[in-house]
Amino acid sequence: MAKVAIVGSGFIGRAWAISFARAGHDVRMWDQSRAATGGARDYISGVLDDLASNDLLRGQTVDAVLDRITVVAELEEALAEAVHIQENTPENLDVKREVFSLIDALAGPQAVIASSTSALLPSKFTDHLEGRHRCLVVHPINPPYLIPAAEVVPAPWTSTETVERTSAFLVDAGHAPLVMQRELDGFIMNRLQGALLEEAFRLVADGYASVEDVDIGIRDGLALRWSFMGPFETIDLNAPGGVRDYVERYQTIYSNIFPQMLRRVDWAGEVMTTVEADRRKRLPKASLGDRQVWRDRRLMALAAHKKKSDREFGK
Repeated sequence: MAKVAIVGSGFIGRAWAISFARAGHDVRMWDQSRAATGGARDYISGVLDDLASNDLLRGQTVDAVLDRITVVAELEEALAEAVHIQENTPENLDVKREVFSLIDALAGPQAVIASSTSALLPSKFTDHLEGRHRCLVVHPINPPYLIPAAEVVPAPWTSTETVERTSAFLVDAGHAPLVMQRELDGFIMNRLQGALLEEAFRLVADGYASVEDVDIGIRDGLALRWSFMGPFETIDLNAPGGVRDYVERYQTIYSNIFPQMLRRVDWAGEVMTTVEADRRKRLPKASLGDRQVWRDRRLMALAAHKKKSDREFGK
């Protein structure tokens, strides 16, 4: 068991708390806003009930996991003896710099300081710190208690030991770290997702496909393989001779269409009228919350299925 500090207790912070407490760690949550911490344990308790019903608590009871999570009033109390600190404040560079300055000054020398930022490069908010060698980004794919992938992004001065410790810590907690060799705008996940979204918006804007057709293509097509294989393994298995054979057979398809993919469509422009109208027809705005709960429960069912399949077939 290690002590983990959660700094910023909104949805991401709460999700991390669940993941780390489920792994057996003593988690202390802090937020400067009492509104953020006020309902945190009740929210977490409800999620734990759903996880337990899907056998996703590593054989533990809801109470056992919840008892490891404590909401504290002072930042110093949250950081005391922590070996891993997960920061989850808003995506604002000035805020990150201020918060990391506070954490670096208060945390013990044994602590790794990680940010959940999805867009800001770690070099932009850690360059001024005395302990900048122990700082990096650990960006979750939300919610981290259901989606194991997490991006580990070092700044130029992040020590190798920090990266290795963080990766091992995540693996022990049931995560699948994506360890970047160096920082890059968008990291890995946003760049991959962005490439797909760029083409999705372009297909709709240019009148080649409807919003639902694009969703069908992923939901009932590519995602079925991608739920248990990555793109490189997919193409390795899609040609008799493996990945090289695939490239020799099919690369010209992609090289021919690539020039057409270099033109951006403004997502917030005219195409948004079409996209939003289609989505609101299929799902009224008032139902978004209920559908998000549905999504998370489907993710739980998928996680439970993958867990069982991994045991049966090998990962």
